[in-house]
Amino acid sequence: MADMSSLIQARLDDECQRIMKQLVKKTGWTPSQIVREGLKVLAACHVTNGKRIIYGQGKFASGIGDLASNKKHLEGFGR
Repeated sequence: MADMSSLIQARLDDECQRIMKQLVKKTGWTPSQIVREGLKVLAACHVTNGKRIIYGQGKFASGIGDLASNKKHLEGFGR
């Protein structure tokens, strides 16, 4: 198991306390496990480490690697 040396205290409002109780009951996890997983989910939703990528980009027969993300390839498209 990972080093669990960091300790965080948090004040939960009534709604968050209700949600925490529901999640503990539903998952069987401890409140600490729920907070750790919640942090991971939140971090995954807020990716800010650079350029976003488009999955599947460059996987088709055109051979143009940036076809899906380079605006110069769309010049005049639809006219």
